[in-house]
Amino acid sequence: MADINTNINWYPGHMAKAKRNIVSALPNIDMVIELRDARAPISSANPDFKSLFGGKPTLTLLTKSALADPALTACYERQLSGGNIAAMAIDCKTGWGIKKINGAIRELMSEKLARDAQRGIKRPIRAMVAGITNVGKSTFINTVCGERRAAAEDRPGVTRQNARISVPALGLELTDTPGLLWHKFEDKAVGMKLACLGSINDDIIDQTALCYDLIALISPRYSGSICERYGISIEEGDTAGEIFEKIARRRGFLCRGGVVDDERTARVVLDEFRAGKLGRITLDTE
Repeated sequence: MADINTNINWYPGHMAKAKRNIVSALPNIDMVIELRDARAPISSANPDFKSLFGGKPTLTLLTKSALADPALTACYERQLSGGNIAAMAIDCKTGWGIKKINGAIRELMSEKLARDAQRGIKRPIRAMVAGITNVGKSTFINTVCGERRAAAEDRPGVTRQNARISVPALGLELTDTPGLLWHKFEDKAVGMKLACLGSINDDIIDQTALCYDLIALISPRYSGSICERYGISIEEGDTAGEIFEKIARRRGFLCRGGVVDDERTARVVLDEFRAGKLGRITLDTE
């Protein structure tokens, strides 16, 4: 099991094949729809995508925005937009932003659509849906299609190969791709944030250490949310470990002899963060 305080290296074999399949499909793709998690819009961007996709028009969708800090999400929408890239926040569970997607796609592709119209060509826009693991690609596709067309589960690594999906109502042909991480997280903070979001297999990460890191990261900005959720008080100078213990004791997560049940406490805090029960929290900051 990897320690979150060391560099994380998690690149299952199917990802190498997935990358090759993406490269081979790109010549027949008009644009890219890149999904990032709104709670970590910078950390959830695969750095390989810039070279992979080159100058193709890109719609960057910040998914799960109902779980993210709205003020920071608005900042990132502006920061990530420019040139042939447009960024917008969406949330597939609430439907936020979904109706604006088709307009954003057609604005990005306006020049190509105009050229096709002049030549009498009428065909769907071919878009590749890409992103890291567990960012919500399959859920997005199912939402856009209005029916279940892609396997969607709240764990990484479900989609294993490219799949072409037609959306006639929107004039789209989507290529669903597997979630793609990169070989090694040189920045430990990036690996930690993705692990907190559930984009890295929990089985290879020390969950207690990860929970400590999550608390240390969010408590300075979101201490009120933590206190409200767990009915504790956070004093100035409290360490992540002390906050963790306060949560455990308040919830009664104790072993024999009054010792804190680290495993249970970490699992609950991480699950509740991922489900948005701690409030709208963004891990990346400007």
